[in-house]
Amino acid sequence: MMFKLKPLLLLSGALNISIALAQSSDTAGTIEIRSKAENITGIANSGSEGIVSGLRIAALPILRPGEVMEMVPGLIVTQHAGDGKANQYFLRGFNLDHGTDFATFVNGVPANMPTHAHGQGYTDLNFLIPELVDQIAYRKGTYSALDGDFSAAGSARIEYLKKMEGHLAEITAGANGYKRFLLAGSPKRLEGQWLYGLEVFRNDGPWVVPENYQKINGVLSFTNGTRVNGYSVTGMLYKSSWVSTDQIPLRAVSQGVIDRFGSADPTTGGETHRYSLSSQWAQTGNDRQSKASFWALDSALDLWSNFEYCAGSIEATGNCSLSDQFKQAEKRKAFGFGISEARYSQLSVFNKTYETAFSFGIDGRSDNINPVGLYQTTKRKINGTVREDTVKQNSISFWGQNETRWTPSFRSILGARADAYQFDVRSNVAANSGKSSDQKVSPKLSLIYGPVGTTEFYANYGAGFHSNDARGTTITVDPVDRTTPVSKVNPLVKAIGSELGIRTELVKGWKSNVALWKLNMASELLFIGDAGTTEPSSPSKRYGVEWNNFYAINNNLSLDLDLAWAHSRFVSKENQQTFIPGAVSSTANIGLTIDNQGPWFGSVRLRYFGPRPLSEDGIIKSNASSLANLRVGYKINSQTKLAFDVYNLLNQKANDIEYAYSSQLANEAAPVFDRHIHPTEPRSLRVTLTHKFK
Repeated sequence: MMFKLKPLLLLSGALNISIALAQSSDTAGTIEIRSKAENITGIANSGSEGIVSGLRIAALPILRPGEVMEMVPGLIVTQHAGDGKANQYFLRGFNLDHGTDFATFVNGVPANMPTHAHGQGYTDLNFLIPELVDQIAYRKGTYSALDGDFSAAGSARIEYLKKMEGHLAEITAGANGYKRFLLAGSPKRLEGQWLYGLEVFRNDGPWVVPENYQKINGVLSFTNGTRVNGYSVTGMLYKSSWVSTDQIPLRAVSQGVIDRFGSADPTTGGETHRYSLSSQWAQTGNDRQSKASFWALDSALDLWSNFEYCAGSIEATGNCSLSDQFKQAEKRKAFGFGISEARYSQLSVFNKTYETAFSFGIDGRSDNINPVGLYQTTKRKINGTVREDTVKQNSISFWGQNETRWTPSFRSILGARADAYQFDVRSNVAANSGKSSDQKVSPKLSLIYGPVGTTEFYANYGAGFHSNDARGTTITVDPVDRTTPVSKVNPLVKAIGSELGIRTELVKGWKSNVALWKLNMASELLFIGDAGTTEPSSPSKRYGVEWNNFYAINNNLSLDLDLAWAHSRFVSKENQQTFIPGAVSSTANIGLTIDNQGPWFGSVRLRYFGPRPLSEDGIIKSNASSLANLRVGYKINSQTKLAFDVYNLLNQKANDIEYAYSSQLANEAAPVFDRHIHPTEPRSLRVTLTHKFK
């Protein structure tokens, strides 16, 4: 008998295969293939999970590599400093900062960095090469036993292609000194499936102080077999440096003291590197599938920032000779592994037989960060050490889930995950040294009805968590004065989520899904890396609705529309100040893509980024923004094409980010409470010439 649950448990492999076939096909229309490749009705376990093919990503006008993540419905990607720094993310009522509460993986390697110098869960995706992305598989919420730390809002798994047909050479030039060269391909003379990519990049941006962003980026992988039956080994190298224009006070712009694209400190910026080696193995039989993965990572960051400019310096010395610049730095070596097994059988209950599958696994991770530090600096020269630590952090996770099909149209998934963490902190402030540990058990339940025709219904519940910075779990005194008592944070913060969803295709070619969701967090506790202390906060609750659509109008034209709304509040907050600063309430993303229209192709996208409260009383709010990007391309021949990308097409005077806090410029007598902004880049043009060859 053909086993029906097996494809469900082999979701990742099945989708990979379908997309690989879609990308190599020359017979059907691009839009039709893309639509089929991303159809997961009958396979998905929730109304909010999905897959984005490389075909859709290839059609995008992308300003920064991290913006490929905006194809995850409802996710907004911005930048509040230099482009070499990790992006800032927003989703489901969260200001995710640089990645907290959204778990991201690239070729099986976690991108989130725990106990990071700049922010918990720091997710730097500047090493991505969009042209090599095969797919993004994403899940929202806390409902999958496979998702652990940083996944309260969701997760995304980015996979590169295993091979290309021949080679690709690409040259891009644009405004403000933008230059990019990419060489990628798969050598035919070498046996097996090889993939290489080399990217060289430089950009100054529109800033008064040139960004001088430079990076070199490379990948080399070897694959034998497929993702469901075979193995792969991948090495990655990324290194960059930049000068950043941090957020600036709005008053200085209004008064003409600082240009809108100017800087309050021309010496901020950073240097970083990321080297990784990973392997993935899978073997599939008639009634089972086994998987194993291993990864090792070497990374470092030196980041100089200045958000308050002169406030501390004037208070201490009477002038701004020292400035309030600070350096966050770390050197990290990390490794991890994952082993899983899925077994398929039949369950007999009261003389009835049901198809069932049980999967289980173990994941582990170890981070050695030596050192991770916060320093007072002036023009990138260290004046003093706020704190400097050596941190060892280890985690082990066990998970399991059972999936049973009770009727042809009803199945259930019952799972659980157990996570255990150990932290060892050795600080230059002895009172802040120590060890801590914590454990969390997270039950999961999904009920799926359908498909009935082209419609499927979902009900999901699950517990999850995110870890806090290890330094916050052992801290006892303020590292600045080394005497003021400071409260420790809980190492693991619990989250409980639920969701009702529906996925349908009532009109041929139009795929639509709706999700109603709710999420409660036990605490918004965070380690404040800029100060080296912790800031306790109340529990929070969030709920919202998402509506996602993809319509293949014909083989040449497609339309996608994603709408999201969220309500986010603190619970039991004093003085009724319940608004969560930075929590996004509404987003929208609409795109129109055309291909196979003779030699012409193109795409236009409009993104709406709704207002966010900037204070806990909700009185101060950020401005909403709407940005349009355009791509127009011409296929010179079967091997060569030319593309023109226009960013911020309507030249909107918007802001990537807004904050509200006190700062002090050199000419001010006292700190001033004000909005602080990082402007969206103005309209700009890039031209890309792409040539494929054997």
